[in-house]
Amino acid sequence: MYMREKRVLLRHYLEQGVAKAELARRFRVSRRTVYHWIGTGQLDRDLDAEPVQYRARPPVPTKLDPYKGIITARLDAFPALTAQRLFDEVRAAGYPGGYTQVKGYVRQVRPRPPVAPVVRFETPPGYQGQVDFGTFTLPWGRRHALLIVLGYSRLLWLQFFPRQTMAVLIRGLEAAFRSFGGVPQELLFDQMRSVVTADGRPDAGGLVMNTEFLRFAEHWGFRARACRPYRAQTKGKVERPIRYCRQSFFYGRTFVGDDDLNAQAAHWCETVANVRQHRTTGEPPQRRFARDERAQLEPLARQPYPRLGALMATPHRPAQVPPAVTVEHRALRVYGEAVR
Repeated sequence: MYMREKRVLLRHYLEQGVAKAELARRFRVSRRTVYHWIGTGQLDRDLDAEPVQYRARPPVPTKLDPYKGIITARLDAFPALTAQRLFDEVRAAGYPGGYTQVKGYVRQVRPRPPVAPVVRFETPPGYQGQVDFGTFTLPWGRRHALLIVLGYSRLLWLQFFPRQTMAVLIRGLEAAFRSFGGVPQELLFDQMRSVVTADGRPDAGGLVMNTEFLRFAEHWGFRARACRPYRAQTKGKVERPIRYCRQSFFYGRTFVGDDDLNAQAAHWCETVANVRQHRTTGEPPQRRFARDERAQLEPLARQPYPRLGALMATPHRPAQVPPAVTVEHRALRVYGEAVR
């Protein structure tokens, strides 16, 4: 590399008219070498186009070298030993250096178990759907995106709501069922405790323990479950679409109110999300849904779910007018005579 730089500078000075003897003296090479480079054309070709080749730096002896065998043997037997623990052991064996060398060497040689590839928990057509909420910030406030993904086809349904309540969840699920033309046998919920009850209070018992939601599930004929028992296998079917929705749909767009937001979301699902080549399945979700999954969904309920809160609401009663009270005005002398 150093001779390459010399030749580049030599060609530059030769073009400036500097004498060859002066160049040989300046660069501490013989005049024969300068004439050899000129005669063989080594100064004429484009040196910048040549690939630069670097040689490996020769290893430098360190104070840790005599003690590396102790570290590797201990890590082979106990891979989780910390660098501080190994530093204490080699220092007790006579290592005169510092902790930094030990830490760097441990990072290089520590055995790492192979990372097992994530195998998605695949389900048959019509069996499972996954539900989650994602929060998005807009100029007029926060909006909650309800995403429902069918587990087999990865067909996505999306709608934005001003609140994240039980009433919103029920209304959104019914709209998604009508869009799918059927109901999956099972729905998995990731944020089990993020849904609140109809009166706006947090559902401390979790979604599955909410009595009204269980009635809703029975009305539509599906089972409600949490992702927690085997979330490592199901993770990604809903969480990745939330990120995908944020990056592919939400960012960089302009919305004019909630109606325009949901109209653009529906158009995006129809023209982008559900017709793209899905990375896991290798097929567009819409094609996979129409071919294999639509016919396997459970039939729709005959009517929307009659919410218990609406049925038990107190009927409107007309306001009762209090009876009129007549006040008799008397002179003060009347009260004076009464106390005598």
